[in-house]
Amino acid sequence: MPRDFFARQPDVVARAVLGKLLIRKTPDALLAGRIVEVEAYFGEGDPAAHAAAGRTARNGVLFGPPGHAYVYFIYGMHSCLNISCEPTGQAGSVLVRALEPLRGLTQMAAWRGLTPHAPPRLLTSGPGRLCQAFGITRAVHNGLDLLSEDSEL
Repeated sequence: MPRDFFARQPDVVARAVLGKLLIRKTPDALLAGRIVEVEAYFGEGDPAAHAAAGRTARNGVLFGPPGHAYVYFIYGMHSCLNISCEPTGQAGSVLVRALEPLRGLTQMAAWRGLTPHAPPRLLTSGPGRLCQAFGITRAVHNGLDLLSEDSEL
């Protein structure tokens, strides 16, 4: 995908990423899921957005460049994955809320602490479950370029 796919308003990007695949490459597995639920955040001026009050060290990824992972930790227990959008310098993001798991379900179940044959709906339905199933954390994945061939996301 070209970078400018993400250099648009969050609501436009949110609709456009539905049906796209999120891939995670690990040394042991390839995980894949189809994006089925998202939320758009408009940055400064959007009271629900992490960038509502402006740029900080924590939310800097949201201000560009577009197409990067913004991962944050919520409620002291869950990671959430966002994709930065808007042109560099403008904050915006799309929260990936749920995936249809397609590949690597056994690994996803293991990372979720479930049996290998757990129902797929328990793997990636919800932003916290999704990140747990894909092993996505702020410490490792925040700021990763989602469009780079070298990126594990």
